[in-house]
Amino acid sequence: MSPKVLRRYIIVAAIATFAMFSIWTLMAVFVNEAPGDYYTREGDIRLSDDKYDEAITSFNAALREAPNHRGALMGRALVYIRTSKSAEAIAELTYLIAYLERTLEEDDSTGWAVLASAYANRGIVHDRRGKYEKALADYIKALKTDAGALSGPSLFDKILYGTSQPSTVRKRAIYLDQQFALPPGKRVLRVPEVDAKQRMYKP
Repeated sequence: MSPKVLRRYIIVAAIATFAMFSIWTLMAVFVNEAPGDYYTREGDIRLSDDKYDEAITSFNAALREAPNHRGALMGRALVYIRTSKSAEAIAELTYLIAYLERTLEEDDSTGWAVLASAYANRGIVHDRRGKYEKALADYIKALKTDAGALSGPSLFDKILYGTSQPSTVRKRAIYLDQQFALPPGKRVLRVPEVDAKQRMYKP
């Protein structure tokens, strides 16, 4: 076999191997993933790009494939929060919390993180609406459920949002508890420049 033919054979074999590996990888993803996961990932990407209508479309598609898909429910709630639809966000998070509390297994660590995040996010919505007692109650439930999942936004989020010391659920809960210990006339329950640093949670 001439070197030219051998070289061509090696190139064709390499291309064929790469193509087959790519097809195998895609098949493994689509065949093995749970119903609703693909559209939930798609919704998360659209949410991160602030494409809220498209994100809702993706999350709805996920929920048609898998009713009660917790990632899609959380994603849809985050869209409502980002678009200032507080009532819809609270309704979605309340539904998600009730569903998780009814169905979670003890060894489902991801599920417990989602539940903690749902409580935290509902607390943030209550906080923004001036319902501070409800916010504190949700923060406490979130921390009791999975405090580790609420340690604060990642380094990426800190860089993205330009906040080196973001407000966390624990910090906010401690602050509200301290303020409620004061006489009503001396309480300062809203500090806009601090409150603006608080971020949503999505495990």
